[in-house]
Amino acid sequence: MKLKNIVTGFSAIVLLTALLSACNDDFMDRVPSTAITGENFFSNVNDLKTYTDNFYSTLSAPILDGGSDNLSHHNSGSTIDNIMRGGVTPQNASAWSWTGLRNINFFLENYGKVQGANAADVNHYVGIARFFRARFYIDMVKRYGDVPWYGKTLGTNDEELLYKAQDPRALVVDSVMADLEFAVANIKPDGHKSTVTRWAALAQLAQFALYEGTYRKYHDYLGLASSHTAFLERAAAAAKTIMTEGGFALQTGNPERVYRELFISENLGGNRETILFIDYDKDLGRRRNAHTVLDYEWALSQSLMESYLMKDGSRYTAVAGYATHELDEVFVGRDPRLAQTFMKPGFQPVNATQPYRTKPSLGGYNQIKFYPEVTDMISWEAAYTDAFVFRFAEVLLTYAEAKAELGSITQGDLDETVNLIRARVDMPALTLAYANGNIDPELAAYYPNVTGANTGVILEIRRERRVELACEGFRQGDLFRWEAGERLADQQQGMFVAGLGALDVTGDGVVDIAILEAPGATGPIDNLPAAIKDNLSLYYLKDANGNQNSFYLEHGDYGHIMFSIARDQPKTFVKPRHYYFPIAHAQVVLNPNLNQPIGWE
Repeated sequence: MKLKNIVTGFSAIVLLTALLSACNDDFMDRVPSTAITGENFFSNVNDLKTYTDNFYSTLSAPILDGGSDNLSHHNSGSTIDNIMRGGVTPQNASAWSWTGLRNINFFLENYGKVQGANAADVNHYVGIARFFRARFYIDMVKRYGDVPWYGKTLGTNDEELLYKAQDPRALVVDSVMADLEFAVANIKPDGHKSTVTRWAALAQLAQFALYEGTYRKYHDYLGLASSHTAFLERAAAAAKTIMTEGGFALQTGNPERVYRELFISENLGGNRETILFIDYDKDLGRRRNAHTVLDYEWALSQSLMESYLMKDGSRYTAVAGYATHELDEVFVGRDPRLAQTFMKPGFQPVNATQPYRTKPSLGGYNQIKFYPEVTDMISWEAAYTDAFVFRFAEVLLTYAEAKAELGSITQGDLDETVNLIRARVDMPALTLAYANGNIDPELAAYYPNVTGANTGVILEIRRERRVELACEGFRQGDLFRWEAGERLADQQQGMFVAGLGALDVTGDGVVDIAILEAPGATGPIDNLPAAIKDNLSLYYLKDANGNQNSFYLEHGDYGHIMFSIARDQPKTFVKPRHYYFPIAHAQVVLNPNLNQPIGWE
């Protein structure tokens, strides 16, 4: 009975008859014309293509940095939030699934049935399968650390494998790297950018090698620090290959628009920055949510806002009085990416007749990155803007960070990476001498474990990464690999409010919302003209019964917006335990040889 439970859902073969959301516009070629069976499949190269096309449905492209310090508040929370508040235990943790891995391993065990095909054509699809197996295990390693490595499909007779303990992280990671190296060596460089090419495999390899190299460097309790250099060197080499041989370049244009346009494009296939993307399409009904970034369940944080530099390259946190700047002031003279990520007062959605009024209940710093500019996309599962999986700017940042962490970064390295990204939005170049000679005290306090001669440039590259990749789902993983998980427990803030009463949040000089102590406590707005008062959107710190609502002001009647749940149910990040998710108790019951991850024993 136990064996049957373990292999439940393991099918002989997956029928590929559903439309795949990650396909390009020739997707009809990806759907088999007849039913697939074990007897007649894997007979030619086209069968290999058909089977591996199913893997693309696992690609995703986040539109927020959930569970990180880039959000002020998120109504739905996140798994890491629940962990830090003690709400996730082995008894209620979600079970892990191996079905996706079995489908990949099934392919790898059967592709050899193809007869008479060119070896390069066959190995191209084997490389794609191994690319997706690597991605499966990358996610598992990030969640659990040590996990069992399965390089074959399992049946009820494979009792030794079914009951095996976890393999060490080092072994699993070496296996992941072997898969990625095979993918890089065998996947062809040409092809539609919604399909995995050699360049996508290199981007994945660079991304993971940077992750693992920095993870090993900063998580010294693993005993793997001595091997971190090899991973960082491989990350830099893979990124450099893309930079010099891939033919990619940053998309350029109006500095006040070009960054935003990257994330609302309907055709990333023609963008030189695109390495791999998910191709959404209006006519084919392949759509996603994108409008939800604006004031739906989350808003961005004061901490993220303060990371953006001034337009002249100086630090915002060095500006006198910056901590009490109100909503309109924070955008003055800043890096143009700020107003292309955060909603600036006066922003008007395409389907609206008036500028949008921010909701202080989420913090006030609304996200507009990914928000569509076409009316029929402003509804549930309606957007058909394409989505990056890998883009060139990330590769440039990977190269810069790997070189900085290795201690070998030069001014030339900065000029062909960070400074290209800054130049796109007309920001001044970063110099190695300035970064290391004028270390930002705010960043140094934020990441206290960064030390050495390259401290300043490492910190500035982290700033650039936070800004350029904001809302793209990287932030929690970055804090984890930098061993800076305590930042996730920080009580985040929203916009600064000078006092109770009416505020102008649309930038037209006319007040449009009001924050009051409670219903009936109208004193701060009593003297306003009736026409203005009647048009206000009202928000209260307390309800009619005197109970605290979801947000409050830092100093009672003024200050930054803060959140009741963060005050009443504070988060605590326990190291190293909270760098890992617990294994569901039910899994341990099925396989008693499994051990809980570090800290969950």
